[in-house]
Amino acid sequence: MTVISHPNIASVIELFARTDPKREALLFEGGPALADVCRSYGDLWRNAQRLARGLSRRGVGPGSVIALLMANHAEFVELMIATALLGAVLVPIDPRTRGEKLAFMISNSKATGIIAADYALHNIEEVMDAGASVDWIVALATDEGPSPEKWGPRIEDYAHLTIEGEDLPVPLDNGHEVMQIIHTSGTTGDPKGIVLTHRRFCETGAAAMQGFGYRPDDRLYSGLSLTHANALLVTLAPALLGGMRVVFSRRFTRSRLWEITRRHQCTTFTLLGGMTTALYAAPAHPDDADNPVRFVVSAGMPAAIWEQFEQRFGVKVLEFYGSAEGGLALNPIGGGPVGSIGRVAPYLAHRIVDDAGRDVPRGTPGELLVQPADGTPFQVEYVGNPEASAKKGAGGWLHMGDVVREDADGWLFFEYRKGGGIRRNGDFIATAYVEKAIAESGLVSDVYVYGVPASSSAPGEKDLVAAVVPLVDKEFDAQALFRRCREALEANFVPSFIQVVGEIPKTASEKPQERFLVEALAAAPQYVYTEDKAANARADARRTVV
Repeated sequence: MTVISHPNIASVIELFARTDPKREALLFEGGPALADVCRSYGDLWRNAQRLARGLSRRGVGPGSVIALLMANHAEFVELMIATALLGAVLVPIDPRTRGEKLAFMISNSKATGIIAADYALHNIEEVMDAGASVDWIVALATDEGPSPEKWGPRIEDYAHLTIEGEDLPVPLDNGHEVMQIIHTSGTTGDPKGIVLTHRRFCETGAAAMQGFGYRPDDRLYSGLSLTHANALLVTLAPALLGGMRVVFSRRFTRSRLWEITRRHQCTTFTLLGGMTTALYAAPAHPDDADNPVRFVVSAGMPAAIWEQFEQRFGVKVLEFYGSAEGGLALNPIGGGPVGSIGRVAPYLAHRIVDDAGRDVPRGTPGELLVQPADGTPFQVEYVGNPEASAKKGAGGWLHMGDVVREDADGWLFFEYRKGGGIRRNGDFIATAYVEKAIAESGLVSDVYVYGVPASSSAPGEKDLVAAVVPLVDKEFDAQALFRRCREALEANFVPSFIQVVGEIPKTASEKPQERFLVEALAAAPQYVYTEDKAANARADARRTVV
């Protein structure tokens, strides 16, 4: 597929709007109750121009910062194009964010305006009442939030933001201008605001378009939030650059994924680790493999279920690895061994180092570092946090923060997040195997396995917790699940605790939020089970006699 170099997203849209304006660009599927929303490249260009003129009238220009709290809507992408036309910076924020975290993101990015879907207004008003400050707030009316007459007096209607007039030109920049500030999840402290330039957006999209093997006739799908780098850079960017059609859901819904791909004839979609396990845990159906999907773009496909996942759903897995700050590794279809995150992209050099920063031999785990292959120092910028920026890019290398190992053929294997491995009785636990056994039990609809400090108080040791969502139509039997684990797993892999929850709390990128599960573990002990080994042993004995 031919890749045209572009300085920013506005240049991409302008080209297609001029040469093929009726070409379908985006479809936001409405699910069972709502109409689908479609946008051609011509639609995107016209709507973005109207928005840019309206924003310009209220003083938005080069360097202005706008916070955006919105799930996946067509207006999200149109705002990306409009702010690119103006040289303004967009700060996408998960619309579920609230309280101190939301206030921090607004103040840290120095946003002076907010555009939000109406279902996020309550969270915004909370932080405004608590002392946060912006010059203006605009709300998009949807089918989910309060009607406009119930909005507060400082809330303006998005419908009044657009203005007709002469088209604004595409900025003649070199791509180094800031496009967005994307905040990390903040699991270990305040979120860090990653500066994303226009060049990074376009170059990553081009790399994904070529590296993933997308074809001009592919139709991409994602249910991940555009506030997260995966949907933004792995799905939206290559689709727009390549003129491929792309389908988004407002939010990820595991139960409808295959229905959506069949209805819209999607040939590929993206998954992150926790989503994969949830899909695999769903009850099997005879038509699981009856779908149009060629391959799944996966980040974190557990080796334990990789081949079974491909066989059950009739798809191929393309595994990749990267981060919002940068770095890319690819394991193409049929290329590397099952379980490998791939080889580092050819435009990058890499090292694997120990805690002292010394290179380790192949086969030895260590932290992965990357930088451009020509030796150019990797630049990382976190807004308002020069210390974290310097640490992340120390020595001109991007420190990925993940422990990997490299085999004799150069294939990389993810071991664990630095500082986040689960060690039990001296062994590191591969949680994917535990999750696979539980997912295949037929007793749960979702599972996430994590570690907590060991009750033995042994330094560095952890007890294993399996957080599970029971099937809604069956009475849950925790001891039956323990027995299933005993049958399928080594003794050291059997969970110490089974924690029953209504849902696994997840971020906008479907990453399980472990801290909420840890809090619930202590706050709701009535939903936490330990194994009744004596009773299970008696049950095993009875089955043996029978």
